[in-house]
Amino acid sequence: MTKWPSGPVTEPEQGVVRRYQALVVWQRAFDLCMDVYRATRAFPRSEMFGLRGQMRRAAVSIPSNIAEGFGRRTTADFLRPLYRAYGSICESQTQLSLSAKLGYLRSDTAAAIQQAVGDAERLTNSLIRSLERKRLKPAARSSTWSLDHWTTRPR
Repeated sequence: MTKWPSGPVTEPEQGVVRRYQALVVWQRAFDLCMDVYRATRAFPRSEMFGLRGQMRRAAVSIPSNIAEGFGRRTTADFLRPLYRAYGSICESQTQLSLSAKLGYLRSDTAAAIQQAVGDAERLTNSLIRSLERKRLKPAARSSTWSLDHWTTRPR
């Protein structure tokens, strides 16, 4: 797992996240992406532009869409890329199962990556549900969203 920088990522009085890298969901998705890249290095050459490339694109799409959504100004605009990230997670699960069945991955490697995909799925789905609930609530004083719950905590 990547060691992420600690330090102030929120304004304590407002709880506003300043960097998408502070989101645990993005961190886990990024780590998953790195795991997929490492695991697919050993795929057969014939899969360079097939399953290997498809797995890598799907894995890259997850943290990329989370980061893109973070950069948007409204909750609805944040949700759209999160839905795409969730779709890429489902795509990754399918491709991972296929690559394991084809014998391209060792069973322990496939199980570890499946666990990471499951973690990313749960975190992404939780963030989506949280933002959907927020979107349905009447606006308080601010139109910005707070992700205090989704940031890393200083150790």
